[in-house]
Amino acid sequence: MTLLEEVTKAAAAAERPRPRSQAEFPVVLNPEFSLVNLKPKAENPNPASLVCPLTPWKVSEADAALASAIFSFSDGLRFKLKEGKRFGQNEFLRILTPFLEQVLQIAGVSAGVAPSDRSYVKVLIERVGGLLGKEASSLVLDACLMFELWELVECMIVRGIVDRASYGDVILRLMLKRRSDLICLCISHATDIRVTELLCVLRYFCCPPKDAFPSMARVRKEWESQGMLAIRMAGDKNQRAIESDVAVDAAILLMVAYDEFLAPEICLHYLLASSSIDEAVLSSAISKLNDEEVSSLIRYLGKWLKKYERFPQACPCPKALSSFELGALVWVPKLEDVVRWVGLILDVNFSSLVLHPEFHEELRLIQTVVASLAGEAKASSSLANIVDGMMNAS
Repeated sequence: MTLLEEVTKAAAAAERPRPRSQAEFPVVLNPEFSLVNLKPKAENPNPASLVCPLTPWKVSEADAALASAIFSFSDGLRFKLKEGKRFGQNEFLRILTPFLEQVLQIAGVSAGVAPSDRSYVKVLIERVGGLLGKEASSLVLDACLMFELWELVECMIVRGIVDRASYGDVILRLMLKRRSDLICLCISHATDIRVTELLCVLRYFCCPPKDAFPSMARVRKEWESQGMLAIRMAGDKNQRAIESDVAVDAAILLMVAYDEFLAPEICLHYLLASSSIDEAVLSSAISKLNDEEVSSLIRYLGKWLKKYERFPQACPCPKALSSFELGALVWVPKLEDVVRWVGLILDVNFSSLVLHPEFHEELRLIQTVVASLAGEAKASSSLANIVDGMMNAS
């Protein structure tokens, strides 16, 4: 009998239980417990048999308890969210807190803070948020957005608890609430940004509504504090020479990214430096911008080109990331990022840029700066070739 026939026969003879739905097991099960405890169904299995039936797969007690708790919580919260105005923030927290404590107990993890602590719920989410599963975490995020619990929303974004497919909806809802700082946080943690949300974010930052400026100012303030920290580190006489040089490089880079940029433009840094934006997606989004939005984007990119022309010493400094707590360094756009965006804008909007006189001055400025940068790159390349030639000759 062939192996296929053995498998078919065993499958037909087995008493299969009703398959469980995803809702019954909303979490990823731990296979270690079940694999270790699998035993042959027969006491003396036939060694010549190609198929050896095993005892049924069993879910560990911890996984079963966790799945049951999440299922009950999700069912209850979904029903409460449908009540609308009758369901309030305090009631949500009264439901969420004991649920997270239950998950904490099942997982055998300590909270580390007292329940009376102001950040207690946030700490619970940090500890066990990754165990909630897609459905429960989406419901919690939905409620946090509804009740404007921004500290918890920030925690879920930073901890990667937000489902990949949910980022678009989260970004749009944050726009309606004018939370520009959290939009930047979403961009920095999203692994894939689609055309719809990219277009909305570009429009939001290129031509921001007036009531969005306070939250954009918070982003600028954070960049300012990062720059001041780098300057203090660069001036610290107790540091070693190497560390001081790294701090100086970081201070220059952050100064270049901060000075002369408006608050909405600093928010655009996150898009420009993001590696999660596909070129085809970016091209499609740019093609849908109106003249005012394109003009704003060109002015922003022109500022970057002038900055890199004036400060050729500004370059990525990965050593500063490992040595100092300067997270903003990751989101300083590189020259190649700027050039890529400029090229796409010219490719997509060339005809409209040529036909509209208001764009001509910006384009002439960009052309002058690009020519200067290209000249420097050519000279550097020639010098590098000479050095290589001398090294090979020796």
